[in-house]
Amino acid sequence: MNVSATAPPVPELKPGTVTKSVRDTLVVTRRNVIRTIRIPEVLVLSLVQPLVFVLLFAYIFAGSFALPGAHGPAAYREFMMPGFFAQTIAFGTASNSSVSMANDLQSGMVDRFRSLPMARGALLTGRTVADLVQNAIVVTVMILCALLVGWRAHHGVLQAAAGFGLLLLMGYALSWVGVVIGLTVRAPEAAASSNFLWLFPLTFLSNAFVAPSTLPTVLRWAAEWNPLSATVQAARQLFGNPGLAATGAWPAQHPVLVSAGWSILIAVLFRTLAVRRYRSAGA
Repeated sequence: MNVSATAPPVPELKPGTVTKSVRDTLVVTRRNVIRTIRIPEVLVLSLVQPLVFVLLFAYIFAGSFALPGAHGPAAYREFMMPGFFAQTIAFGTASNSSVSMANDLQSGMVDRFRSLPMARGALLTGRTVADLVQNAIVVTVMILCALLVGWRAHHGVLQAAAGFGLLLLMGYALSWVGVVIGLTVRAPEAAASSNFLWLFPLTFLSNAFVAPSTLPTVLRWAAEWNPLSATVQAARQLFGNPGLAATGAWPAQHPVLVSAGWSILIAVLFRTLAVRRYRSAGA
């Protein structure tokens, strides 16, 4: 007897959680990048301010600063550029993330995304990835300006790329801090103002523009263990710029490791806080 067996229908394979999360994140990233392109004033203004600061410090203030073991305006220009890279990334990323998230929350966009069948956290990750793309553009323009004022990377292309990679990684980590602020405050104006409360100490109480050895004891300790200081010091080391041995503190002697560790810790911690806040925002 011939028995004809009919194969059961193959169930439709649904994308895995990771695949869905990546897909949703890319969709949100694309939405944020397109939004920036349609409002070019945001990108232009984010470029103008750091370029003005670079020119001011390079040609007006450089002769007023003294570095241990290095002398002259040319030495200070190379010393300051990693600090300006870090400052620009920190201020631009955190401010953009917090204000954009506060705008989405106030306009009801967060509630709309939460009602869609999308991966949790995709809205937040898409926001930070879009800021990473914008940072890469800003840094590219700043590199051109830095080359014009005399900055050079002396250890080759690969180490220079590693230095910029650490700078962008720190910027990505700080963007999660901005996301938490944007989900916490009630208005975009409050988000913009609150950033100065922590970005100014983070940037100026560091080795970005002055050597920590010139600071009083307590401030020197704070500058040595500042996450931004580790990133700036790592960039100087990889670029071959002056200011490598300003102090004997452990973070200053192992800046690449400390910078990567700080960035990963900040990103993990504040992403966790952001996801929790996102789940309860507007509830």
